[in-house]
Amino acid sequence: MWKGDRMLSRLAPLALVGVLLVSGSACSGDGGGGGGGADDATPEEVMATAKTKLDETSGVNIALETTDLPDGVTGILTADGVGTHAPAFEGSIVVAIAGGTPTVKVIAVDDVVYAVLPFTTEFQEINPGEYGAPDPAQLMSADAGLSSLLPATTSLEKGESIRGGDNNKEIFTEYTGTVPGSTVKNIIPGSTGDFEATYTISDSGELRTAVLTGEFYQGADTMTYTIEFDDYGTEKDITAP
Repeated sequence: MWKGDRMLSRLAPLALVGVLLVSGSACSGDGGGGGGGADDATPEEVMATAKTKLDETSGVNIALETTDLPDGVTGILTADGVGTHAPAFEGSIVVAIAGGTPTVKVIAVDDVVYAVLPFTTEFQEINPGEYGAPDPAQLMSADAGLSSLLPATTSLEKGESIRGGDNNKEIFTEYTGTVPGSTVKNIIPGSTGDFEATYTISDSGELRTAVLTGEFYQGADTMTYTIEFDDYGTEKDITAP
């Protein structure tokens, strides 16, 4: 089961209980630690904090998935790996291409992307744009990576808070808004138009999930990517193969 599914499966059954617990803690003066559920923080301030957390962490596990990639589109189905602020990335990507959906091992470091392509056994340099993908290392860029989505999001609205995580020790708050395609284009190069965004922020201020819906591949149908962030503070020395 994909990591995002496991997290959501832990959260959903506890939604009602979580809302009651959050309401109770608010009455007792517990502000949720000043993170995603802090009553005194505006949505924009929450996004700014979440961006800082992601920009300042040594590394984080990133898992991306879609279940509705349009037919005939060359693009990313899943990606899972560790990103650091070297910047660098090491993991695997499943790509939809003519003739199949291979799983490709990827290392991205020093502005070069290496992959073990189908029917090969060794890493070689590739151009990720040929597969509808960015340089994975740039996902950790403070200026044009995943964290850049947060301050670019407009019409932000705070949603419900629920308990979840390990032993239900955390409180997660949802925020919704709109992200311009010019920003999302840094993540998926073919993106165009505005995107609907839903973010899940922990009570410690960390971005845990981002759900983006829109036209990621020009001329193709609207689709959704879910991105999960886990294991903040990961340290990994990623080097060229």
